Amino acid sequence: MDVVGACKAFVAVSGYGSFTGGAAAARIPQSVASRRVAALERHLGARLFDRSSRTVVLTPFGREMLPSARRLVELADAMEDDAERARSRPFRMAVPSVCGPRPLARLVSDARRHDLNLDPRPAGPDERAELARTLEVRAALVAVPATEGTWRVPLGLAGRTDPDTPAIHLDTLRASRVDRNARPRRVWIQPEDDVPHIRDRLTRLRDAVALRPGQVTVADSLVTATAEVLGSADLLLCSPDQAGELGLHWRPIGGVELARGYAVTAGQRADAQRVRGLPAELVGRCLGGASWE
Repeated sequence: MDVVGACKAFVAVSGYGSFTGGAAAARIPQSVASRRVAALERHLGARLFDRSSRTVVLTPFGREMLPSARRLVELADAMEDDAERARSRPFRMAVPSVCGPRPLARLVSDARRHDLNLDPRPAGPDERAELARTLEVRAALVAVPATEGTWRVPLGLAGRTDPDTPAIHLDTLRASRVDRNARPRRVWIQPEDDVPHIRDRLTRLRDAVALRPGQVTVADSLVTATAEVLGSADLLLCSPDQAGELGLHWRPIGGVELARGYAVTAGQRADAQRVRGLPAELVGRCLGGASWE
């Protein structure tokens, strides 16, 4: 039985002295108001109204129960107000700085339909982890090895020209023996991928194919790295979606499979669960072509 709904009908009918007026005030049909009051009377074990005349009059039992019913209705209304404020309170979350404005806006809009008012804060990998650790955000999408993450974004190499090959092998970037003075082609790592499980694997591959140390370089920013690629034959380590946004031609890396991994971390378990409670595809779309488990 819906005790709160029955008490609302009871309070409304008592205030108007009729089921017609009380039902209108409670915004329910008269028949529903009658059924709810009758159910409450059965639940409490005594009649609340004397229905012997055209108007309904409280019985002595009804007068005794009315204050409690009013308190219950007021408490229920207050709880609904508190719930509305809680749902609308901004939920600050650190997200990768590579998330574009439009995907972020879509994530915020979609999250609202799931009663989560996201306030995204774009940041780099180290900063996101620190913001979560110091509780400056309620949750963060942190960088983890792809095998440990909820979301996975494939990485490859992109340049301004189409390589016309199914994959790009790093050994093709070795400096020419004919012109040793020519600047060798470089692979630029953007800040989002300057994490051990990505950077170190690419560095080991660089050494394995005998490239120069400077041929795999971490850039200060994505803008800096992209500018270098657009002005030369250099390559950018990025996702397919990023390459498309930047107007670059993307291919996977031959001999190694690299991917970004993302997981949710939060100071409170309930906050992490709120993010995990969103459909995984909403976050995955924001991360740019991510798959998820």
